[in-house]
Amino acid sequence: MSDAALPGAALTPDLSATLVSGALSSPAEVWAQACARLAADLPEQQFNTWIKPLAEPSLTLEPEGWTAKLTVPNRFKLDWIRTQYAGRLEGLLTDVVGAPVRLALAVQANTTPPTRAQAPQAAQAAQAQSGAPAGNASAPAAPARATAPTNAWAGGTAVAPSNRLNPALTFDTLVAGRANQMARTAALHVAGAPGGTYNPLFIYGGVGLGKTHLVHAVGNALLADRPDARVLYLHAEQFISDVVKNYQRKTFDELKAKYHSLDLLLIDDVQFFAGKDRTQEEFFNAFEALLAKKAHIIMTSDTYPKGLVDIDERLTSRFDSGLTVAIEPPELEMRVAILIRKSEQEGMPLPEDVAFFIAKNVRANVRELEGALRKVLAFAKFSHKEVTIALAREALKDLLSIQNRQIGVENIQKTVADFYKIKVADMYSKKRPASIARPRQIAMYLAKELTQKSLPEIGELFGGRDHTTVLHAVRKIGGERQKNTELNQQLHVLEQTLKG
Repeated sequence: MSDAALPGAALTPDLSATLVSGALSSPAEVWAQACARLAADLPEQQFNTWIKPLAEPSLTLEPEGWTAKLTVPNRFKLDWIRTQYAGRLEGLLTDVVGAPVRLALAVQANTTPPTRAQAPQAAQAAQAQSGAPAGNASAPAAPARATAPTNAWAGGTAVAPSNRLNPALTFDTLVAGRANQMARTAALHVAGAPGGTYNPLFIYGGVGLGKTHLVHAVGNALLADRPDARVLYLHAEQFISDVVKNYQRKTFDELKAKYHSLDLLLIDDVQFFAGKDRTQEEFFNAFEALLAKKAHIIMTSDTYPKGLVDIDERLTSRFDSGLTVAIEPPELEMRVAILIRKSEQEGMPLPEDVAFFIAKNVRANVRELEGALRKVLAFAKFSHKEVTIALAREALKDLLSIQNRQIGVENIQKTVADFYKIKVADMYSKKRPASIARPRQIAMYLAKELTQKSLPEIGELFGGRDHTTVLHAVRKIGGERQKNTELNQQLHVLEQTLKG
C-alpha cells in the first residue's frame, strides 16, 4: 500500500514498513489476518453470520492515530457488532498493525431500518448469534421474531433515538418453566394485544431471574408485528437522570414529548424511584398520560408494589392496578433445561449428568447459573478435555469451596432465626409453637439443600432430633415451596443471604 492510499498524517517508517511488507501489503490483508484470528475464537455459525460478510475497512492514519472505518448494511447490524465484537476487533487490528487502531462503525449510505418484509432476514441473523450480549448474562441467541427495528420518533419529530431493546432477548430464547410461567403468559398476552388488559403489568422477583429478558421480549415481539410502534426500554436510573437533566434545563416539555408519546414503555427496577419526589411526580404524569391513550406500561421491581418503600402511595396503587406477577427462582428441572439450551447455543453440548451437577450446586439465579456454565465450557476448551462431572467439579472448585466454607448448619440456623425474629437457641429446643417450629423446619430444609450433611447429622445439630423429623421438614417445606409464592420468595432471600 502506498502512502497516498492512507490520507492523514504521514506514515511512520515502522508502520509504513509493516503495511508495505510482503505479508501485509493492503488493508484487505490486515483485515484478513484479524478475521482469521477472530474466527478461531468464535463458533463457525456466529462468525459466518456477523463477520464474514463484512467488507474490509478503510485504514487511515489520522493525527490521533490509526482508524479503521468499517461500514455495515443497517443500524441493526451496527448496534450488534458494536456491542458484541467491536472491542475484540479493535484489539486484533491493533495486534496485526503493531500500533493502536480505533474501529469506527458506520451504516452504509442510503440504507433504511428493516421493513416488515426485511425483518425476517435480520431475525435470522440474530438467531445465529450465540453467547449472551454484553451486560446481560441470561441472554441467549435471538430467534426469528427478533427484528427490533429502530424506530424514529419524539413528539412526532424524526430524531431516531434508540429504543434500547436488546434484539437477542425474545420469548423464543427464554426458557419457560413453572418459575416464570404466569409472568411469561401475561407478557405474551400484552405483546399480542398491547393497551388492553393487564395494564400496567408489574413483574417482580430477585436478581438474575429473567425479568429484564421478559420485558425486552415484549418490546421485540411488538416491533416484529408493528415496526412503527413507539417502544422504549430503560432502567429506572435512566428515567431519574432524564428528570434531573430536564429539571436543570427547565425543559420538561421535552421530557413529556419523549415519554408521553410512547406506545409501550418498559422500565426496570422501579424501586430506585424511592425517595425521589420529583422523579415520582414526573413518572406519575407519564403513567397517567400513557394509560389515557391506551399505551402499555410494563415495570419490574425486586418486590411487589405494596412492599416498595419511600414511594408515594398513589404511585404504588397505580402499579398494583393492573396485573402483578412474580418470577421465582428456577426449579432444578428448569435450571437443567437452561444449561442444556445455553450449552447447545455455545456449540458445546452438555451431558445431562453434568447439567444436573451444575444445577444442583448453583441455585441462586439464572445469571449465576450461566456464569458457572461458561466457566466449565471454557475450562474444557482450554484444557482440551471432555466435559464430565469431574471436570465441572475442577472448574467450579473455587465456587464449591466458598459455598462449603461459608454455608454451615450453624450459619443457616442463625440466619433463619434472625429472619424470623426468634432465638438461635429455639433451633435446638423442644418447643413446638408454630412461630418456632416453622422457622426450624425451614432451617432443616435449607441445611439439606445447601450443605453436604446427611439427615442424621442435621438432626443431631438440631437438638438431637431423629432423621425422620428432618426428612418430614424437608418434604413439607419443599412441597409448600412449589405452591406458596410467599414462602418461595422468603426462601430465595434466605438462600441469597447465605450465599452472599
